Amino acid sequence: MKRNNVQAQTIRKIWMLTREYGEIAGAGGVKDVSKQLAESFAAVAGCDVRVVLPFYGFIDPAKFECRPLQDNLVRRPLLFTVDMNYVGLERREDVRVWTCRLGGVTVYLLESNRFREKMDVYTYTLREEVDESWKQAGKGHIDYFAMNVLLQKGALELMMLLDERPDVIHCHDGHTALVPALINECPGYRSYFRRTGCLVTIHNAGVGYHQEVADLPFAHAITGLPLRFIESNCLAAAFDPFLAAGPYALLNTVSENYARELQETDDDQNTGWLGHLLADRGVVIEGVTNGIDPADFNPSDPKKAGIAAAFDPADPADALAGKKMCKTALLDAVRRRAPTGGLEIIGTLENNSEIPLFTFIGRLSEQKGIDILIAALVSFLRRHPQCQMLFLGSGDRGEEERLRSLAETKGLAGRVCFFRGYSPLGANQVYAAGDFFVIPSRYEPCGLTDYIAQLFGSIPIVHHVGGLVKVVDGKTGIAYRGGIADLQEALERAIVLFGKPQRMRRMQRDAVLRIQERHTWDQVMKAYQRLYEKARLQRWMSASVSVADNPDLTPEITLNNRR
Repeated sequence: MKRNNVQAQTIRKIWMLTREYGEIAGAGGVKDVSKQLAESFAAVAGCDVRVVLPFYGFIDPAKFECRPLQDNLVRRPLLFTVDMNYVGLERREDVRVWTCRLGGVTVYLLESNRFREKMDVYTYTLREEVDESWKQAGKGHIDYFAMNVLLQKGALELMMLLDERPDVIHCHDGHTALVPALINECPGYRSYFRRTGCLVTIHNAGVGYHQEVADLPFAHAITGLPLRFIESNCLAAAFDPFLAAGPYALLNTVSENYARELQETDDDQNTGWLGHLLADRGVVIEGVTNGIDPADFNPSDPKKAGIAAAFDPADPADALAGKKMCKTALLDAVRRRAPTGGLEIIGTLENNSEIPLFTFIGRLSEQKGIDILIAALVSFLRRHPQCQMLFLGSGDRGEEERLRSLAETKGLAGRVCFFRGYSPLGANQVYAAGDFFVIPSRYEPCGLTDYIAQLFGSIPIVHHVGGLVKVVDGKTGIAYRGGIADLQEALERAIVLFGKPQRMRRMQRDAVLRIQERHTWDQVMKAYQRLYEKARLQRWMSASVSVADNPDLTPEITLNNRR
């Protein structure tokens, strides 16, 4: 009897708030995590999963079969307003809602003038800069905080209009981390969501990723949160959404090791000491290492992956002739100056598939350690003239110029190439072609590119920090700790490994098998289920629900009824 009651109490209604999601809108790993986690829960019998994100100007609703959400009371598209006050000015903004079903998940896009004028998730584009020079390409949106508030308030209003009371609201990153404070501190939401738990996932706690705001009167006006609450949740004199979530939500980050680094080591200096301040307040950051769906990065299906030939790194009978064909095809595309997805080619490579190809794919920022990799490569490539390096990415203009300069460096011409920009198909082709994939990040909450590289048979070379410790040195990749000299030593180890094809082939296979055994979303979802139960229990207790009177409130889980 108790077992049945526990089953009845498991999480059934999950709402996720995020600034990016799958193919609809993406800029980084959050799009993959939010989509794959949502779809994993949607596959559990009885789970109703819904996701809310902005309707940006670059989204084509027809591509995803999105349609306006109807207001059944007046038989027309749903329209509502959200209070978005400025200091000394009471004001509201209109919101319309579009909806679609993707992978068993109900997705809502919030349309507003503020969102529709944006042509990228987080930053201005070159097109916007051409139209208005103050919108510098690559720079963050000037109204980022207002965008975040509108998304969060709009999502809560939508839940109330639909008469939906989620078991848990999963808030992805600082962009949505104010929700727990809003539903606890604001009377318009407090009673309605009294049984809704909140989980805030910190995808990146680095300085610049908190979505903090230094204008405290503005934060008070636009959020509607009490000024004393705003002032008591500041980090470096700025109102910090993660601190604001601390009293009212469960917090987690995307790997166990990153959670430890934030609260137990000096690596927390990269966050402005957020982790230590939360620890001082008694807030524990849980750690759950992200998963991945291998089907999304499957080189045995070349048509779906957009690569030249099929291969299977997990199959011991596959000698990976298909992977070599992918390498030949990419090198030929470089020679013909014809990359996939309209990427700009800077530099060139020797059309020789017999020599090692090192690769990098990612956002070009200080965190990603591009400067460290460049410094290591200059002498390494001169010592090893039979090696090549290919970069794919975009970001900080200074980092882009460094790569352009590297490709044009005397003595390295023909062995360094930079694909400027980003294309999912282009990325797959680079993963499939590369022999080694370098991740020199200064810090890395989890990392998904190491997974993807492994699934495409590319051996990761990683700085062993944060979530990158999931790469097992010498078994599923090559790991190092330290700086430029240590990275150079790791690159030297890769050269030795390349000369031992049987050992390299075994490492490729072991890497994929480890992902299949430990890191798929089926396994990771169970950890999130426990966090959801814990978050809801915390909310019920804070709302004066007596556990003694409700013995069935327990974080025990059942996930036996998967479809």
